Amino acid sequence: MIWNKERETLPRAELEALQLSLLREQVARVYESVPFYRQAFRAVGTRPEDIRSLDDLRRLPFTRKSDFRDNYPFGLLAVPRAQVVRIHASSGTTGKPTVVAYTRADMDTWREVCARNLVAAGVTADDTVQIAMAYGLFTGGLGWHDGSEHIGAAVVPMSSGNTKRQIMLIQDFEVTVFCCTPSYAIFIAEQADEMGVDLRQTNLRIGIHGAEPWTGGMRREIHDRMGLDPIDTYGMSEIIGPGVSGECQYHCGLHINEDHFLAEIVDPKTEEPLPYGEVGELVVTTVTKEALPVIRYRTGDITRLNPAPCACGRTLARMDKVRGRTDDMLIVRGVNVFPSQIETVLLQVEGMLPHYVIAVDRERGAMDDLEVWVEVSEEMFTDNIARLKTLRERAEYEMRETLGIQARVKLVEPNSIERSMGKAKRVIDRRELYAPQKPA
Repeated sequence: MIWNKERETLPRAELEALQLSLLREQVARVYESVPFYRQAFRAVGTRPEDIRSLDDLRRLPFTRKSDFRDNYPFGLLAVPRAQVVRIHASSGTTGKPTVVAYTRADMDTWREVCARNLVAAGVTADDTVQIAMAYGLFTGGLGWHDGSEHIGAAVVPMSSGNTKRQIMLIQDFEVTVFCCTPSYAIFIAEQADEMGVDLRQTNLRIGIHGAEPWTGGMRREIHDRMGLDPIDTYGMSEIIGPGVSGECQYHCGLHINEDHFLAEIVDPKTEEPLPYGEVGELVVTTVTKEALPVIRYRTGDITRLNPAPCACGRTLARMDKVRGRTDDMLIVRGVNVFPSQIETVLLQVEGMLPHYVIAVDRERGAMDDLEVWVEVSEEMFTDNIARLKTLRERAEYEMRETLGIQARVKLVEPNSIERSMGKAKRVIDRRELYAPQKPA
């Protein structure tokens, strides 16, 4: 089923013509109405009339998260404040929050793109959707709420936390669709086991997940323990929130709503555009956003694009599951590795659970030291020291052979690693404690 067949199945040539028209309008608008972009365009020697084809996108400057903070709170607005009807923001854990604003038309767009993703996942007006993502300044909860109501589904606005109550409502309200982060889905399943509830025997059939990278191994874990079809989705508050892209039921990539979001892949080091099929950093331009449009936003997410039509009938380009973030990539003894790669290796070892912490350390003057703490199942965590030793050595061997890195693996008992109701904290990098200090 397709929510907006006219737009989601456009022939590629027609879609690209639409994108170019919208891009040219947007570039002209931000040049006139946003001083930051006018200065940025002039700095690279580009004017709106220079954009004559989609290839000219590369002539435009990038926007970075720091630009949001430097222009906090409303320096990037392209409309008068009186036209703003909603304001969201990131958590601001690393400084000032990044602020995003919406006009009434932006809210309509947001509902539309979230509805598309939900329908692609298999959600219908007959479903009951429980949303276990945070409501408030975070865009996740309210984005999926509005999208679900837009297609006529019943919404249970539970928000995050209160896990036992989440499970009770899944049973009592006969919930069919559950929205949460992948790591929280695993936590829900664990709590259900402790309560003696078999989620596979409930009405759950679809999981809408996002907000953090997750692997195929975690997808299988969620499927097996919750009895639903886990669907990957992608969004960023700086772009619009959830609704940028999402999987259909064929699980062959996340369909990007390209009539609203123009996607590129660039080499994160050279910043040069890469062709379809190459892995690099996702860059997004919002071609319909009114209140706070962004031009060539460096998302920091590593993926690749595929423009081939999907078996579901959609012609929108698909992005791979996010492999990691440029700022999450670890360089350990010269080897580049993402936490998601480590997770993939760990979950290939029977008995290991998708709960782990990666610790990177460096004693003064010494080489990098990588240690991975990972939980093992109750069956594996026994008093049989030889069995645990074999399991640990197997994990260390797989890490060495698959990723080319030497790591110590420490096996810990179930439920000993802190759980998260939002994005899981996977990496502890202590190397900066031993970095040479600048002279005073």
